[in-house]
Amino acid sequence: MERSGDSRPIGVFDSGLGGLTVVRAIRERLPGENVVYLGDTARVPYGTRSSETIVRYARACGRSLEKHGIKMLVVACNTVSAVALDVLRVDLDMPVLGVIEPGANAAVAATRTGRIGVIGTASTVASGAYPRAVSARATKAEVVSVAAPLLVPLVEEGWLEGEVPRLVVERYLEALRGASIDTLVLGCTHYPMLRAIIEQVADRVLGTHARVVDSAEATAIELEQFLADRSLQNARSSNGTLALTVTDRPRSFTEVAERFLGHAVGEVEVVDL
Repeated sequence: MERSGDSRPIGVFDSGLGGLTVVRAIRERLPGENVVYLGDTARVPYGTRSSETIVRYARACGRSLEKHGIKMLVVACNTVSAVALDVLRVDLDMPVLGVIEPGANAAVAATRTGRIGVIGTASTVASGAYPRAVSARATKAEVVSVAAPLLVPLVEEGWLEGEVPRLVVERYLEALRGASIDTLVLGCTHYPMLRAIIEQVADRVLGTHARVVDSAEATAIELEQFLADRSLQNARSSNGTLALTVTDRPRSFTEVAERFLGHAVGEVEVVDL
């Protein structure tokens, strides 16, 4: 007899393509779950916007996904998680999971010295969300944050290897030289696409063999436990569906989405927020 479950989809949104790293992690860990993704490609990047604007955009994305009858919302954007998560939890009558708390949990578990570095968008760094989340879990841990805004457009344009992204990553990580960090959090869901370069540069520039924490992977791990604790899992063990929606440029989104997800994708719907 097949066990009962909740087959409603999980809604996931990001300012653009970066949240697809979260989608990929979710589908690898929870292959039976149905997922609806919204990339706000008309208004990317969020990381340079004011808090008021980010909240307004986040509300629009949340309402759009709510129309799909989702059972919960995953905010696959560090910027929105830092600025608008509480607002979304009030606005939407459903559970809302962000990416900062899972990333902070993973960083605290990974560090041996309590010295943690974070790279993220300007808004995420300015919010102080990671230091707060880490200190809530490990009062003696220290967090050094660096804004790395150019990494988002590099990923969006598909510049994932070569000298240009290497030089940009090098420039940002230079700011962490001498900080004695042993753990580096990728505080933006775009950044895992550059993980190989980030790890190479970190080993050379930081000289501490810092462990790299991918908040997308950490979020998928916590999502699995979240669904189990609330009996929200889909009954199926595999073959969950994936629906992709964007606010602009569906063709270019499709090309990059296939690179992010590692497989061909179907039709991408354009929605107006």
